[in-house]
Amino acid sequence: MGATGTAGSAITKKLLSDTDYHLTLFARHAKNMYSDSHRVTVVNGDARKIDDLKKALRGQDVVGCFIPGYDLPLIAKNLVAAMDENGMKRLIFTGAVGIYNEIPDEIGGAYNVDNEPPQVPNRKAVDSIETSDLDYTILRPGFLRSGSEDDFVLTVKGEPAKGYATTIPSLVKLVVKIISDPTLYVRESVSITQNLAK
Repeated sequence: MGATGTAGSAITKKLLSDTDYHLTLFARHAKNMYSDSHRVTVVNGDARKIDDLKKALRGQDVVGCFIPGYDLPLIAKNLVAAMDENGMKRLIFTGAVGIYNEIPDEIGGAYNVDNEPPQVPNRKAVDSIETSDLDYTILRPGFLRSGSEDDFVLTVKGEPAKGYATTIPSLVKLVVKIISDPTLYVRESVSITQNLAK
């Protein structure tokens, strides 16, 4: 989900080059960027419409949701319902670092949800996922930027975050690792950021 966005397109590229997984790529204009092939099924759909999600999710093993924006609470609610109806469990869902007010003031506390109203949809969406019965992993990247795939530090919910920015290659690396090992970070919320708290 969100296959045409910054994170979704980078993850798609890595999965196609480094794995033999079959991918179902879902976005409102997915067919403008991708074509069906022996390893790719492209689905134009709107995650705000639960029927679109139900159809796209049939037969999937793992769902990744990499959609930002104000509609994320509705999308999260629809996603939980669609996955439940399809008997699915494994979900990788991106929120954002700062949704628990976990960024220390000295390294970027201005980006915490209490100070940054655009964070509110991220928090509401994650609340829906965390109260579901899904085997979710919530990833909390910061502002996405270029850089090294090894320039990151992880913290779990309840720990102070180490920064507020994330390299795209490091997020891609972690997502591919979680897809390859579905036991990693189950029912956990993990921030992935560059380490500013040195």
